[in-house]
Amino acid sequence: MSSSSSVNSAASQELRDPAIRVVLQPKDTNNAGTIFGGIILSYIDLAGAVEVGKTTKQRIVTAGIKEVEFKAPVLVGEVVSFYTKTLRVGRTSVTVTVEVESTRGHDQVRVTSAELTFVCLDKDGKPTPVVPS
Repeated sequence: MSSSSSVNSAASQELRDPAIRVVLQPKDTNNAGTIFGGIILSYIDLAGAVEVGKTTKQRIVTAGIKEVEFKAPVLVGEVVSFYTKTLRVGRTSVTVTVEVESTRGHDQVRVTSAELTFVCLDKDGKPTPVVPS
C-alpha cells in the first residue's frame, strides 16, 4: 500500500456521515484473500442510490458508473465507509460521487471512488423528469 492511499488521521476526524457503512466478512473474499471488487462495487451502487434518495423518492436505476480504480485492498473485518455527494441534477438523471474508505487500525485508507449516474423512471420504465422530494 502506498502512502498516497492513506488519509491523514486529523482530516479523517472531520464530521462526515457515510451513506452506508459495512463490515466485510470472509464470504466476501477473492482468491487473493482480500475483499472481492464486485462486493465493493455493489455497495458503491447502493450508497449512490441512498444519496439520490435525498433528491427524489422516484424509482431509479443505475445508468452508468465511471471508471473505478482500486487504490488499496480491503481486508476481512475492516469497517468500510461509503461517503456520497450529489454532483448534478439533470432533467431525468442525478449524478453522484461515492468515496470509499476502510478503517485499518487507527487509520482511514482510501480504497476507491466512483461517479454514478442514476435515471428516474416512470411506471412504464421510461425516463421521466426528476421530481424533487
